[in-house]
Amino acid sequence: MKPLFVQYPKCGTCRKAAQWLEANGIDVTSRHIVEDNPQKEELSKWIKKSGLPINRFFNTSGMIYREQNLKEKVKTASEDELLDILSSNGMVVKRPIVVGDDFVLVGFNEKEWKEKLS
Repeated sequence: MKPLFVQYPKCGTCRKAAQWLEANGIDVTSRHIVEDNPQKEELSKWIKKSGLPINRFFNTSGMIYREQNLKEKVKTASEDELLDILSSNGMVVKRPIVVGDDFVLVGFNEKEWKEKLS
């Protein structure tokens, strides 16, 4: 199965990641994070599969994160509440995300991507 590449086309990091995927001949299924926002159940599975804490899935440099003071909410809210926030708007979710059969990569780290995708 092709990995799922969840991205926002206007995001510079996502464009860089897409170029890297193409340059390395890695075929993915691309998904626009705003037009097809990840749902709560998907995010829950991805977080478990990634082995990362839920706070790593937040786009901490986004306007919504700052406007809604999510930095404080992330510290005190339950996992269920945080999943509700993440699934409410694709712009709240850190990107790009690559979902493979047995891994999830959050953000673009070339070394990590090479290890998992090559």
